[in-house]
Amino acid sequence: MFRPVSVRALPGYKLWVKYSDGVEGEANLSHLVGKGVFSLWNDYDAFQKVYIGEHGEIAWSEEIDLCPDAMYMKITDKTPEELFPSLRAEPDYA
Repeated sequence: MFRPVSVRALPGYKLWVKYSDGVEGEANLSHLVGKGVFSLWNDYDAFQKVYIGEHGEIAWSEEIDLCPDAMYMKITDKTPEELFPSLRAEPDYA
């Protein structure tokens, strides 16, 4: 698991996240604003209250959190198979 160690809200509904392995970067979350539970972010002050939860999730409240692995993939532009080699399909041999 890729554990975030620091998170900060940036203008334009972007997040900056730093991970324990040294990876850091920005992710644009503006496409989520106003949709479902993310309607909380219609108040930009609420978006700025981002924090790292006790289980490593990137959170705003008990109801809104994002998976740290998904955010890592967004920042690094890597696929699940690249990050988790056990997900790679084994070749079929005849």
